[in-house]
Amino acid sequence: MVHPDALSTEMRNPPHYRVHWNPGERKGYSGVATFLKIEPVRIEYGMGREEFDREGRILLTEYDDFVLINIYFPNGKSGEVRLRYKLDFYSECLSWFENLRKERRKGIVITGDVNTAHREIDLARPKENSGVSGFLPEERAWIDRLLFLGYVDTFRHLHPDLADAYTWWDYKTRARERNVGWRIDYFFVSEDLLARVQRSEILAEVYGSDHCPIVLELKQ
Repeated sequence: MVHPDALSTEMRNPPHYRVHWNPGERKGYSGVATFLKIEPVRIEYGMGREEFDREGRILLTEYDDFVLINIYFPNGKSGEVRLRYKLDFYSECLSWFENLRKERRKGIVITGDVNTAHREIDLARPKENSGVSGFLPEERAWIDRLLFLGYVDTFRHLHPDLADAYTWWDYKTRARERNVGWRIDYFFVSEDLLARVQRSEILAEVYGSDHCPIVLELKQ
C-alpha cells in the first residue's frame, strides 16, 4: 500500500470522509486504510501481536452494532518462510476473531485481501495452481475453518454457482484482458449479521489496480 506520507493532502483526507491509516514499517510493502463517513465507537490497530502488527495489516473499526475488521493477509508466494508466516497469521486471526466476538458481543464483518482462493470456482485455472501458494490445501482449509466457526462468505452465499467472478488478475501476463483471475478478496460476516446482508458484489468493471473493488451492503 502507498504510504500516506507520499500522498497529497487531498488524497490523504478526501472530502466527506474520515480516514484512518495503519501503514507497515516497510514503506510501500503493506498497510491498510479505512475511509469512514460515520464516526465509530473506537478504532484499533493490529491484533496485539508485534510480529504481525509491525506490517500494518489490520484496522478494526467498532460501531454500536458490529465490528468491522479490515485486513490485508500476507502473501505466501515468496518462499517457505513467508508461507509459514502467512499460516501463522491465519491461525492467530481465528483465535482473535472468536475472542472479539465473545468480548464485544457484536456481529463481526471481516474484509480484505485474504490472498487465497477458496474453491475451484474461485480461480480460472485451479489444476495448474494446485501447488501454488494462494490455492494450497492448507490455505483453503483455513477458510473452511472460518466458515465452520460460523462466518459466511457473503458473495458465495448470494451467488453460490457464479463462475468467472474474480477480484485479482496478474498484471504481468495481462490476465485481466482474458479474465484469468482469482477471487481472493472477501466480505465475511458472522451468522448473526447474515439477515442484514442485502448485497455482496464484485465490481470487475472498475480499474485502477490489479485488484477490483468489492461491495457489501447491510440493512440498517
